[in-house]
Amino acid sequence: MCKCGMASAAWQEPIDLSRRIADKAGMLPFRFNTTPSVIFGAGSAARLGEAALPLTGRRVLLVSDAGLLQAGLLDGALASLEAAGIVASLFTNVAADPPEHCVLAAAEAARQAGATGIIGFGGGSPMDVAKLVALLARSGEDLRSAYGVGQAKGPRMPLVLVPTTAGTGSEVTPIAIVTTGEAEKKGVVSPILLPDLAILDPDLTLGLPAAVTAATGVDAMVHAIEAFTSASANNNPVSRCLAREALALLGRHIERAVSHGSDQEARGAMLLGSMLAGQAFANSPVAAVHALAYPVGGIFHVPHGLSNALVLPHVLAFNAPAAARAYAELAPIIFPDLAPGISLADAFRALSLRLGLPQRLRDVGIPRDAIPRLGEDAMKQTRLLVNNPRPLALADALAIYEAAW
Repeated sequence: MCKCGMASAAWQEPIDLSRRIADKAGMLPFRFNTTPSVIFGAGSAARLGEAALPLTGRRVLLVSDAGLLQAGLLDGALASLEAAGIVASLFTNVAADPPEHCVLAAAEAARQAGATGIIGFGGGSPMDVAKLVALLARSGEDLRSAYGVGQAKGPRMPLVLVPTTAGTGSEVTPIAIVTTGEAEKKGVVSPILLPDLAILDPDLTLGLPAAVTAATGVDAMVHAIEAFTSASANNNPVSRCLAREALALLGRHIERAVSHGSDQEARGAMLLGSMLAGQAFANSPVAAVHALAYPVGGIFHVPHGLSNALVLPHVLAFNAPAAARAYAELAPIIFPDLAPGISLADAFRALSLRLGLPQRLRDVGIPRDAIPRLGEDAMKQTRLLVNNPRPLALADALAIYEAAW
């Protein structure tokens, strides 16, 4: 699952996009927050214990999911924790798009275990839950009062995150997304949620299925594109630089990672690109692609990366009149061999097809008569829509869904 927001409401006002991107000297004020320490390298998860001990202390709750436990991906990490003298309790009941009751149960498990630190190990959902457990188990605040930008008060427990997919960038974002009620998603957005340490081990991603690799890879690309073109007043030269480098890595390696999943170089590039994109959008927040993808995932349980991929070309086409200059800068970075006259939207349509992803909303079981509800739910994502380079009304959202159907 991906995380869409920023560190403070003070930078939510939209600005002139061309002025922000043209400001190469970076003289406009901005704020940039990120995870203070990152360890990257093959096999690094097997040294989790020695890296975590100075931060977490000797009793941790490790938050993950049952699939990773059954696949044996936790074995090396658990052995390293034991070798470092750390007692690890497991919470592996995290599902995709985690509901509130999952977060609350995990926080209670941390309290019962007497945890002195939290480790999140997995994709976006386990890492999001781990962030909130670190907050709630230490601060005692109510989860619902923490929703929104800058509402979480803290303090939190020490926190280490270990991603097993290359897409969400959650290990470097101050954002956690929770499913509330039947289908609506809400976010907790605060620098307090940034972990103390992120450990990126490409070996953990070697077994990802091609479809998951493709969808999460596109998710990371969306993060970088929307960060680069964000209308947020906190769109800044650091985020744009990170977004460009992320897109260069992701564009060069995504097809190789999908078709040759055991290629460690491609896997490492995807994981690093995902992290850089996460750092970018954590400070220059995402916009309409995510706003329109959320209802697709929330209502119809389509994985978040795939939801993004389904609406991405259509949002790019909609935004093109306002973001033409930015898209022209990004296109050759992502697609160095792009033929003249091919739009960024068309290039992503072709990439999605090559990656073997479903192409239409109907292909993932969404009926046409659901479009009005999708549009209404998308318009509730006001903290995202305000960052879009082109204002988007309900009629526009409905037209985009219609085109995607």
